[in-house]
Amino acid sequence: MKSLNGAPEQALAWIGAGKAAALATVIETWGSAPRRVGAQMVVSSAGEMEGSVSGGCVEGAVVLEALEALEEGAVRLLEYGISDGDAFAVGLACGGTIRVLVEPIGEGGMPLDMLKALVAARAARVPVAYVTALDGSARHLQEQGHEDRFRADRSGLEDDGQSFVAIHNPPLRLVVVGAVHIAQALVPMAQIAGFDAIVVDPREAFGSVARFPDAKLVNDWPDAALEAIGLDTRTALVLLTHDPKLDDPALHVGLRSGAFYIGALGSTRTHAARVARLDEAGFAADAIARINGPVGLNIKASGPAEIAVSILAQMIEALRAP
Repeated sequence: MKSLNGAPEQALAWIGAGKAAALATVIETWGSAPRRVGAQMVVSSAGEMEGSVSGGCVEGAVVLEALEALEEGAVRLLEYGISDGDAFAVGLACGGTIRVLVEPIGEGGMPLDMLKALVAARAARVPVAYVTALDGSARHLQEQGHEDRFRADRSGLEDDGQSFVAIHNPPLRLVVVGAVHIAQALVPMAQIAGFDAIVVDPREAFGSVARFPDAKLVNDWPDAALEAIGLDTRTALVLLTHDPKLDDPALHVGLRSGAFYIGALGSTRTHAARVARLDEAGFAADAIARINGPVGLNIKASGPAEIAVSILAQMIEALRAP
């Protein structure tokens, strides 16, 4: 399965391979900065990099600063003004200004044990905040006390302007029930957008590695599969079979979960029948209304790929809704 691990995981992997690593984090932006606060890249002592802090404008300079920070064993606070010309060169409409905090892992920066704890929390799908003083004098992990930031998925400076809170929510997930043509288009699109993908289909001929080489496959009945997977507030559930014997059990699990998005393929008539069945099963009207059906934004999509675009767009809309 394709790995969608982030900067902390890559830093730990490089350290495990005998290299040193530093994390660079966007802590503040002004104007039309190309990356949001909290965006990260990681730099190895061999000059390798993963992730980005500006979309390509200043990464080279940050790599050099990170290498020097590793040599010195001290944090660095950087500020870059991205000119309109530089921004245009990497395909952006206009520039902006960003501040970047560079922290070595180990001496003078984030302790290795803290990085391991952060990676473990992310793997366990536990929201955690990494709070660090900008001068490198103190840092800690917190699972409580930042509920508003967790809910908004919003990293940022504390009110005193002297410390930064990096929010590490569980990675986004997409669970697709029904390994059909639309799923073959939707899964790679969602992975590019940052979602881990799980495809559920009891029909092994459909849910096969040949058809979904980079997704986790679960060849089980949807209700059992979803109970085992666990659907949380960082999970989108998309049902693509429009077969009641597969979709309805999945919906029963989904509607009782905290999934931030539930979508179900089918015509308006198919969805009306689905609503009637759920009503008979005892689900309240407000719970049933969580289902986006027919699934996807109404962009007059035609064909599996365009329908997949409409679904992914609707998922992101739901994720970013206030």
